[in-house]
Amino acid sequence: MFYAWKVFRRGKAIKNDVMNFEMHLEDNIFSLYKEMKNNTYRHSSYTHFKIFDNKKRDIYKAEVKDRIIHQIVYDYLFSLFNPLFIADSYASRKYKGQYKAIDAFRYFIKLASNHHHECYVLKCDVRKYFDNVDHKVLLNIIKEKVSCEKTLKIIQEIISSFHSGDNMHTGIPLGNITSQIFANLYLNALDQYVKKELRCRFYVRYNDDIVIVFQNNKNIENLRNKIISFVKEKLYLEIPLTKTSIRKISWGIDFLGFTILPEAILLRDKTKHKIYSNINIKNAHSYLSILKHCNSHNLMAKILSMEKLYEI
Repeated sequence: MFYAWKVFRRGKAIKNDVMNFEMHLEDNIFSLYKEMKNNTYRHSSYTHFKIFDNKKRDIYKAEVKDRIIHQIVYDYLFSLFNPLFIADSYASRKYKGQYKAIDAFRYFIKLASNHHHECYVLKCDVRKYFDNVDHKVLLNIIKEKVSCEKTLKIIQEIISSFHSGDNMHTGIPLGNITSQIFANLYLNALDQYVKKELRCRFYVRYNDDIVIVFQNNKNIENLRNKIISFVKEKLYLEIPLTKTSIRKISWGIDFLGFTILPEAILLRDKTKHKIYSNINIKNAHSYLSILKHCNSHNLMAKILSMEKLYEI
């Protein structure tokens, strides 16, 4: 538990709630240990706030003692399930991430468009994914690998500590580290189905953003319908037709904040306008780290010239 505290504390040491917990660290840790040992641990309520990036997001912050338990559960489940995940699931995994997902997508485009032939991309997006994760389905997935009743009770306590809207049995909160592993566990069933049953070779998933590359447009609609049916019947999720698209790669594919083309990665117009509107010397370096992953030379030159101007 002290190790989990150490991992949790990174980057948060000056937060008021973390400093207050640390003032009586040993007492707090041993008290939490006793709750877990005696099977009396109960999850506290969340603090809710909103953030605005590309869209409004509801964030739910748990108390420090709960986040230490989250860290323990996350590390345990990650060690159990990570070896079972497919290679091309990229969210919230070590040595993966957003840009690795884009690299894999571009590599699959290159393979599928053998000798510059046109290829097609099926893109799918689950409707309100985090809000609609079914608690019972999630717990049953976890039970496939976890048999310890005490451990399962703690995991169930975390899962049931949050619900979205009026449905008491759905939803995982944005803000919990456990939600990252829960989200991957839940859609791993879809990953396995697409790879093993549908035999789709060029498949990439980042959270609920899914792209599949095809060498031609034969049978794509049929495969799309099978995916929609699978998530509805097995996972109680919805992929509306309006959240799917079948496009030639030469038209450009909107994926993880970029427009992907056969020979280039471009910023979406919306993102580009946002950068032009918000750019200043304080955030210039952050924007440069994004631009190095795409072909936006004019915008990068503008930011670099701004930095040089301020240096003078």
